[in-house]
Amino acid sequence: MTANRPTKLTPMMEQYLHIKDQNPQCLLFYRMGDFYELFFEDAEVAARDLQITLTSRSSANSEFKIPMCGVPYHAVETYLPKLLAKGHNVAICEQVEDPREAKGLVKREVKRILTPGTVVEDVNLVAKGHNFLGALCWDAKSNSGGLAWVDYSTGDWSGMQLKKQADLWQWAQKMSPRELIIPDELTPPPSFALSETIVLKKPTKAFFDLKRSTEKILESQNIVELGALGLEKSNELVRSCGALLSYLKQTQKSELTHLSRFKPLNLSKHLILDDITERNLELFKTLDGRKGLGTLWQVLDHTLTPMGGRLLAERMRHPWRDIAPIIETQNAVEYFFTNDTLRNDIRTALDLVYDLERLSTRIQLNRAAPKDFVALRQSISTLPTVRSVLEKVQTGTQQYTTMDDEQKLTLPQWLTNLLKHWDDLADYHTLLDKAFVDNPPNLITEGGLFKHGFHDELNELIELSEHGESKLDELLQEEQAATGIQKMKLKYNRVFGYFFDVPKGSVADVPDYFVRRQTLANSERYSTPRLKDLEEKLLVATDKRKSLEYKLFQKMRETMTEARSRLLFMADLLAGLDYWQSLAEAARKWNWARPALHNETHISIKDGRHPVVEAVQGSSNFIPNDLRVDNKRKLLLITGPNMAGKSTVLRQMAIICILAQMGSYVPAREANIGVADRIFSRVGASDNLAQGQSTFMVEMMETARILRQATKRSLIILDEIGRGTSTFDGLSLAWAVVEELCRKSNGIRTLFATHYHELTALEGKIAGVHNMNIAIKEWGGEIVFLRRLVPGPSDRSYGIEVANLAGVPANVVKRAKEILASLESNSQKSNQVQTATTMSGVLPGIPEAPTKTKAAKTPPVNTEPVNHPLVTALKDLDTDNITPMDALKQLTEWKLLWGERNDAN
Repeated sequence: MTANRPTKLTPMMEQYLHIKDQNPQCLLFYRMGDFYELFFEDAEVAARDLQITLTSRSSANSEFKIPMCGVPYHAVETYLPKLLAKGHNVAICEQVEDPREAKGLVKREVKRILTPGTVVEDVNLVAKGHNFLGALCWDAKSNSGGLAWVDYSTGDWSGMQLKKQADLWQWAQKMSPRELIIPDELTPPPSFALSETIVLKKPTKAFFDLKRSTEKILESQNIVELGALGLEKSNELVRSCGALLSYLKQTQKSELTHLSRFKPLNLSKHLILDDITERNLELFKTLDGRKGLGTLWQVLDHTLTPMGGRLLAERMRHPWRDIAPIIETQNAVEYFFTNDTLRNDIRTALDLVYDLERLSTRIQLNRAAPKDFVALRQSISTLPTVRSVLEKVQTGTQQYTTMDDEQKLTLPQWLTNLLKHWDDLADYHTLLDKAFVDNPPNLITEGGLFKHGFHDELNELIELSEHGESKLDELLQEEQAATGIQKMKLKYNRVFGYFFDVPKGSVADVPDYFVRRQTLANSERYSTPRLKDLEEKLLVATDKRKSLEYKLFQKMRETMTEARSRLLFMADLLAGLDYWQSLAEAARKWNWARPALHNETHISIKDGRHPVVEAVQGSSNFIPNDLRVDNKRKLLLITGPNMAGKSTVLRQMAIICILAQMGSYVPAREANIGVADRIFSRVGASDNLAQGQSTFMVEMMETARILRQATKRSLIILDEIGRGTSTFDGLSLAWAVVEELCRKSNGIRTLFATHYHELTALEGKIAGVHNMNIAIKEWGGEIVFLRRLVPGPSDRSYGIEVANLAGVPANVVKRAKEILASLESNSQKSNQVQTATTMSGVLPGIPEAPTKTKAAKTPPVNTEPVNHPLVTALKDLDTDNITPMDALKQLTEWKLLWGERNDAN
């Protein structure tokens, strides 16, 4: 900016540039009267991004024009979100003395710096989403790193320390902070360099100093040792937390008193879903990055409060791993699921609750507007209603009655405990109800905030400012009655102010306390002590009222700050209620069932559905499927043509497990689920060309990560491993991956969709491999997708038929069939492939027969006879536990399967 500055500056511009030099990375909003002004490059940037007019201001050098733009101070909140969304920091520079009392230039200071990760106003935030500020550091000597994050708008913060830098960056991507603070020497991976949602910040090295960080944590948490937070052996996490605190102190210019107790994220207590799995399963966004329709969030979110919505998002990202909290949640969800009237009453009440967490934060930080207190009052007023609904018990069908001592025993234990600690906050509601008007102005300096009757002195000022004319009329009537001069009038002019105008004929009746002010031809003008006193009160009443209401508002803020702990406690209870009823509402709407959970590894799902696909297509158009994974069926090889539904089956298994470990009901008739520690997914085709990574490279990197990190308790879904390279290379890789998954930890639960039909011969050769396929029906030269998952392998790929359905021109389809027939004929005659070698001949430990050509070294085409799927189904049938209805259903499916295989033959 120096090069564009004029040589001569006015005192005001010198002040501006001095403050700007202290905040070089910010757009400086400089308060001048009723506007915030920006100058020089800041003005050009703001005018462009806000689409407002760029003007200019003359400098002391008349030939030099200074670029300038501005926004009204009372409307600044409507402009700031646009700048923050573009990643700008905004320094708010206020006048810190009264211009009427200032000697010379008014003093100004930056009172706070707004950044994308530190905003607290609702207009800048997503109601049901967190707005994280993150900090990450890595120490090569200890080979460990720390990641910490804070939602400044609520005061919640957490973090973790990890041993792999790649995992650290992946978790940072998953938490998706709006700003991420990193040391200057740390280079982020390309994915962060390309990210549009995460702004990287590299402050001074002192931010990550261990000693300084330790001191800041101890001070902010009011503790004497890090062990109280579980941080005594987590130096890198301590450094990251210290960087967060330093950044907040630097930008917010205030004490960080509203931060809650730091709670490290304990990964051992949660089902781990990495960023890739979260994205592949489309939990919050579709694969093309859109929110809303097509996501699990859209199906699951029936929360009414912002706190409940944030809790739902947190549980979706971090489901439970321990069964105990899952069962507790299931019990609460079941209570709301089975009591429709109760659930509807709770939903009606919760719909009136505002964001208690963020409201209390703004009050604590002295950034609350008058309407925030009204919203807080409204929210607190709902608490007795919610409690009364919970205290009622169901009788008969859907009728409720107030509890008596005997009926208290019918309430579940979790609800009894909740009501035991319930706090209506009645004392604060009484105060707020007495204090604030229903529709206060936005500004706290203009008066009109408080009700009449709240404060004695204010009552008189309100009467004077709002009813001044009536007070004057009352005084006039009193004087008319006392003097008998009925033609006396009360008038006003700028010279004398208020005065009594007495006709000439009545002057003799004027009492002694009337003081003559002016003589006119037809009348005399008088003042009285009472009129003068009332006039003075009227003239200063408005200013006094504004000043008094400002002081009362600040006192009210201090009072409500003391209630923060109680407000947060009730916000937490309401969030839990909202979370439970939301899961119950989704379960009732979509006809889900309560799953059974255990610590074994087997999974059994009957009539399972993909909740998102079902929501989009409708229940009547979705074909449910059974899935079972156990010790004999650790790895399900799923074959079938494209578009048949293999990917849907894979994803629905993972989503059902996630829902179950959230404590939710699941989209199935029945489900018995072994709790998982991690869910891995490799589905969909994607590349990172900007990072120099092809689709195949991305696929192999994700596969490598899965093979390294998966444990016996993990669940893996793999879709088309190896398809990004040549057929034989891909087949070899897919084959080797199957072997490794069946070998590692004595077999890892896996759903493996593939087009490599050669792999189906591994059933019976490798323990735990089991073939399944998506059934189709050929009819009149066309194929019909039945969407039914049945035992056994698919007989072929039907790729050409799918191309025909997709609208590929008929001549291309016809030519493809001719080429396929030719290739199949040549393949049978060719000696390039070892048709005499069985699949078991290339399993580990069995030497491969010698060949003459390079092509013969690839895995051979399967020529062994494959059992009819009915044979496999019969072997797997659990006759000890099958119900009559399931048996009838199974016979119907087998009959259909028999017909399909005979038609194919």
